[in-house]
Amino acid sequence: MRTKVTDTILPTTMIGSYPKPRWFEEYNVAGADLLEWWKIEKHFQAYRDATAACIKDQEIAGLDIVTDGQMHFDQCGGGIGSFVWYWYERLGGFGKSKLPNPIARRIEASGEDLSQAAWMHDWGGTAVTDKVTRGIPGRLGEMYEIARGLTDKPLKVSVGAGPANLTFHVDLKYPGSHYSEQRKLAEDIVPIFNQDLKDLVARGAEFIQIEDLGGWQLAWDPDSKWIIDVLNAWIDGVDAKIAWHSCLGAGYGNTFRTVEDALPRVLERWQDVKVQQYALDFALRDMVDVHALKELEPVREVQAGVIDIRSLYIETDDEIVRRIHKVLEYIEPERVYLTTDCGLKALPRFVAFEKLKALVRAANRVRAELPASKVAAPKVAAVHGRREVFL
Repeated sequence: MRTKVTDTILPTTMIGSYPKPRWFEEYNVAGADLLEWWKIEKHFQAYRDATAACIKDQEIAGLDIVTDGQMHFDQCGGGIGSFVWYWYERLGGFGKSKLPNPIARRIEASGEDLSQAAWMHDWGGTAVTDKVTRGIPGRLGEMYEIARGLTDKPLKVSVGAGPANLTFHVDLKYPGSHYSEQRKLAEDIVPIFNQDLKDLVARGAEFIQIEDLGGWQLAWDPDSKWIIDVLNAWIDGVDAKIAWHSCLGAGYGNTFRTVEDALPRVLERWQDVKVQQYALDFALRDMVDVHALKELEPVREVQAGVIDIRSLYIETDDEIVRRIHKVLEYIEPERVYLTTDCGLKALPRFVAFEKLKALVRAANRVRAELPASKVAAPKVAAVHGRREVFL
């Protein structure tokens, strides 16, 4: 596996998604094959221009590693519901209709935390009434090539939701459900998603971040080792630097409250997943869980979330510097990337942009405090060069 994408110490990035430009909000792919949707010149130019705008915001802010902003995400419930719906709408066997969310129904039955149930119903649920197949291709490789042609910066490809995560919102008791257990459903998704990752690498992707909240299941069901097996099968044979983001939920800024404090209990087991880096939420809980980083094996890295994406408040540089200092109490700077807690999609674009600028200013201040021997001059490998894509 590749291990290095930049020589910059404490490189800055964001998790993945970014607010759509206002004019692009009316564009929703709505389950279509992107290659069909892009046949309409207006659609392709709008998608490419929106991706370019997102990347330009990151470059102006000064991020060291950029993403494409996931402009294929539609305006679904929960603010970021397209994280799962993009795949539900495409994978064969899945229903395309928005059903009551099964997690929310279980919460309602318990009579507890009904506000959590409300936003999860807004997110929605689905059912699987036939064996999972490829269905409509996700076109991750094609989206990567468009983004690669728009920047000379190192490019991280954020890929989610993953196989285990997608099972969470499936009603396995729905009439005619093809599956009765999460594990079998996730295992049938894996070969499709593994091929997608290999296609990304074949097209030149060097840094892939898988996004799957399945790891939190180990906090309430310690016997769910199959989650680890599924994640490893997803990335098996993928020759790239791989990070794993398992966030705490971000539906309109709401978290999965039952696992907010679970990281110290599960991080050791997460290291059975063969990734090089973990992208973790710290800022929303004011860094109280950062001590868990001492559990990381020496060969592992962290993307430390030091920007709270669940709030419209734009952090001061001093606040972010203090957060970075807390990270560095437990792990050396050579193993640290600095990022947002989760995707920025649900925020106003102005707020997202200013948060990124503040992140970069804070990172520069902390770099200046490091011994000169640790701060190498930034270098960008030639392979990061642009490749124009036209359709």
